Amino acid sequence: MANTKSAKKRILIIRKRTMRNKAIRSAVKTAIKKFEMALKVKPAEEARELLRQAVRALDKAVTKGVIHKNTASRKKSRLTRKFNSVYKAS
Repeated sequence: MANTKSAKKRILIIRKRTMRNKAIRSAVKTAIKKFEMALKVKPAEEARELLRQAVRALDKAVTKGVIHKNTASRKKSRLTRKFNSVYKAS
């Protein structure tokens, strides 16, 4: 347990940042899941819009320092490849 006043303050700050980071990560995962569901059932335009939203969520997470930029880049690349494989083939 924290003994000093500064250590107690750090615990509060860490708790607040953890909650913020968890919310941002959750938003990214939700955006990706919505896009992947749209690939299966929705037309290309709606899927393209959801892809844009997923990419935007990833970029925001990078800006806030929640995920690494290379991780976001890899995820964006994979999502784009999925989109292209579904809608360019048909």
